[in-house]
Amino acid sequence: MGKKRKVPGINGSSSADIAFMLLLFFLLTTSMDTDQGLARRLPQPPNDERKLDEIDIKKRNILPILINTHNQILCAGEYVELSGLREKAKEFIANRDDDPSLPERVEEDVPFFGLVKTSKLHVISLMNDRGTQYQKYIDVQNELAAAYNELRDEISRDKWNKTFAELQEEQQKAVQMIYPQKISEAEPKNYGDKK
Repeated sequence: MGKKRKVPGINGSSSADIAFMLLLFFLLTTSMDTDQGLARRLPQPPNDERKLDEIDIKKRNILPILINTHNQILCAGEYVELSGLREKAKEFIANRDDDPSLPERVEEDVPFFGLVKTSKLHVISLMNDRGTQYQKYIDVQNELAAAYNELRDEISRDKWNKTFAELQEEQQKAVQMIYPQKISEAEPKNYGDKK
């Protein structure tokens, strides 16, 4: 009988290097889906707790918006379609006719504009039910942001014949003083069915 032949072994010393190179290759060449969110700048925290008690917002300066569990939008006590929310928000934010039921207008010295009456005391209070669809919430947020963008574009075109995005940084800051974006988002709750 003949000798048993040994099967030559596979050299595995470089397998770790090859695995690392493959991992690196796939990490660098694949793209991952990133979550999209809403760009919001959080307000500065108050210096001490007493300042929280000093904040007093008059009812006329608040625009309450509620999205119920059926994805219906209740704005200032009445149901509105998503398509009508932007105009309602613009009317509230600007208060061009100084309506006493809309936000107070205060005179402010704004660079490039001089003394201007603004409704900087306004707040849009956005609340939603726990059963609200996330997409509906995003759609409402987009409409509110669009309301601010349109107002800023209007005043930018009137003053400089440019859109807000085309302005220089100092000019944009001046326009933002006239139309500051103030959206307060409450934690979702079970408000119940509001039909």
